[in-house]
Amino acid sequence: MLSDWKNDRIGSALRGGNPTVLRRLEAGFAVIGDVQFLPGYSVLLVDEPRVQRLSELSRAKRLAFLSDMDRLGEAVERACRRADPAFRRVNLEILGNTDGFLHAHVWPRYEWEPGDLVGMPVWLYPRDRWSERRFALGPRHDALRAAIGEELDRLSEEDRPAVLGPGAPGAAVAGAV
Repeated sequence: MLSDWKNDRIGSALRGGNPTVLRRLEAGFAVIGDVQFLPGYSVLLVDEPRVQRLSELSRAKRLAFLSDMDRLGEAVERACRRADPAFRRVNLEILGNTDGFLHAHVWPRYEWEPGDLVGMPVWLYPRDRWSERRFALGPRHDALRAAIGEELDRLSEEDRPAVLGPGAPGAAVAGAV
């Protein structure tokens, strides 16, 4: 059933059955949000289903999760800025008040948002934004979804250390002490 993955978002991602997964990252999964009233909304899911709090991760894994959150935030920013000239910024949030697993929200924010909401937390949007069909993730979001995934790939490439060739500054010299 289509919604079964929603009952176990992390487990379904680990099994390859979560259709919202954009990319596997070091400490979790970058997924596009079920609702898109702010186009590009994404979530970072930790890859350990039983982890509820950031503090439950080892220091190394915690830093990896926060680095993944940064990477997803930058990917959303780059893709949304390119897609919509009214893009303003990205808001990053780790809340944990509803879902019992560690996750981080990545909210793109836009100039076209209602004036009474543009400078406020996303959670103040009317409830209908979260449930109306017109805001549900669908095929019309495929281009933005692909753009965010491509930016994640680009950022991963940028983070890889350059291979130093012989004679390059910083390259090891045979026999050097």
